[in-house]
Amino acid sequence: MGYFIRVLSTSADCVPLAALNDELKKVKLGGTLSGDAAETRPWEQLVLTHSDGREIASIECNIVEPGSLGSEELSEFSTEVADYKPANAARWLCEYFARVKCIYAFQLLSGTDHKHGWEILGAIKNRIWSFAPSILQADNEGFSNEDGYHILWQFSDAVEGDWWMGVLQGERWRHFQMDLANRAHRAAFFNGQIPDGAKLA
Repeated sequence: MGYFIRVLSTSADCVPLAALNDELKKVKLGGTLSGDAAETRPWEQLVLTHSDGREIASIECNIVEPGSLGSEELSEFSTEVADYKPANAARWLCEYFARVKCIYAFQLLSGTDHKHGWEILGAIKNRIWSFAPSILQADNEGFSNEDGYHILWQFSDAVEGDWWMGVLQGERWRHFQMDLANRAHRAAFFNGQIPDGAKLA
């Protein structure tokens, strides 16, 4: 089972391949896209590669409709997040899932860690994310809100480093940077609070 990053979009319109290729031209890092795109229908699967042919990621576009893979993923996510913290973020996500019309799944391949692989991947991911109101999900990490701030704790207990987070207070998201290894910071975040001393966005 590979490692996946996903964009959960509220638009059922697949991001045009031309727009993604334009983004690659802007960053000028040598990435290319190939796959099943055609003028008469939207793409369903693409492969992002370096100019030397090493594969960075496989990208699938899954429309959410009854019986689809996208619909099954959303059902699994709803069950999965129910027991994670903060509790109000989990509830917000379950409500948000009802608005999701398309899921873009990026399976990371060996070329991600080669040369500028992460930057090339990030350019495509961000272009898709900005196409319509969307949230992000990463395996073994959790979900973001529409602003890209991390809102649900699904990290391992051994995680460390600084991370930009968001907590929902009333109807408003408040954003800050926390030390993931700091137990007091974790406890505050789990309770939907900004940790003492945290850097505000």
